[in-house]
Amino acid sequence: QVQVVESGGGLVQAGDSLRLSCAASGRTASSYAMAWFRQAPGEEREFVAAIGPRGDSTYYADSVRDRFTISRDNAKNTMYLQMNSLRPEDTAVYYCAAGGAGVAGMESFYDYWGQGTQVTVST
Repeated sequence: QVQVVESGGGLVQAGDSLRLSCAASGRTASSYAMAWFRQAPGEEREFVAAIGPRGDSTYYADSVRDRFTISRDNAKNTMYLQMNSLRPEDTAVYYCAAGGAGVAGMESFYDYWGQGTQVTVST
């Protein structure tokens, strides 16, 4: 069993940066791929970025590819999402997910989910 907890959300202005963290607990946490998803008000949850178990493979949604960077520190059982050049359309609840052994953008690939952290980007 793996538990994941997000942190680092907040209110920022357009153009600012923010770093989200996802702390994973459980003996096998470092063997799972991990990902970030987000859900804006009134919208479906969407994929943001994923990273393989060793951190050597990553996958991004087109909308964030050149602005966000996903990384992980397995020694700390923590995954990060560095978000730069934030836009109002990035406003959403950001969810951390873990599961599987490869990177994927499908929700069904991930077995463990956090409660989410709110990111609000003002104009």
